[in-house]
Amino acid sequence: MKYALLDRGDRLSRALSEEFRALAALKGFTPNESDPDIVVSIGGDGTLLQAFHRFKYQLDQVAFIGVHTGHLGFYADWKKDELSELVDIMATSEPRKIQYPLLQVEITSSAGKSIHLALNEFSLKSVDGTLVAALHINDEPFETFRGDGIVISTPSGSTGYNKSLGGAVIHPSLEALQIAEMASINNRVYRTLGSSVILPKHHHCDIIPDQEVKLLIGIDHQVMRMTGVSSITCKVAESKITFARHRPFPFWNRVREAFIDAN
Repeated sequence: MKYALLDRGDRLSRALSEEFRALAALKGFTPNESDPDIVVSIGGDGTLLQAFHRFKYQLDQVAFIGVHTGHLGFYADWKKDELSELVDIMATSEPRKIQYPLLQVEITSSAGKSIHLALNEFSLKSVDGTLVAALHINDEPFETFRGDGIVISTPSGSTGYNKSLGGAVIHPSLEALQIAEMASINNRVYRTLGSSVILPKHHHCDIIPDQEVKLLIGIDHQVMRMTGVSSITCKVAESKITFARHRPFPFWNRVREAFIDAN
């Protein structure tokens, strides 16, 4: 088995990385940072986001495993004291392959077109204050947004930024995207729907901002400043991320542990 290993960079994560490499060598695993079968992330959900973006052009051939150095996350199945058990089970059994949908973001600007993939979400804000942008759904005008910004999330990302904005939590087996508003302005002059909108696969939304406005565009943890943007198209991506699951940890259990359980 060929594996790539990424860690958060803190002392504990680096120590766990060294421990994993030693255990993996005993099982005959081969480190391969350019063409792996398995990508192991040690740190937290943010570390796995970085791993995803590093290998997003190899999604058809890699699966991801997350080891959390704190509490279990939405993408990390294994705890810091379970490395030996993880390596043993990787060596002796085939995992269940679980796939989550991704978001495709196509940005058209004066510099041309660029296409991005997001595991969690896309966000759009204005550098200088209120964002004003037309929102179209399936090429039909829907609303003109005025407010702090717009967040479009994947189902697995619905528990993050989207949830803090009052959006729904969506199971990752559903191929959909969710549009949530950040502090929209609603009065007698300016009106938006005011609630999140969920679009299925094969639907898309277009955001059309003022091309003169300086924008802050977020793709997961990556942030870009752009001007001259004429349109942004978001839809469910054709590609998916694959997780290698060696034991069950249902999504709703993750939600309960993250937001409801006190312990």
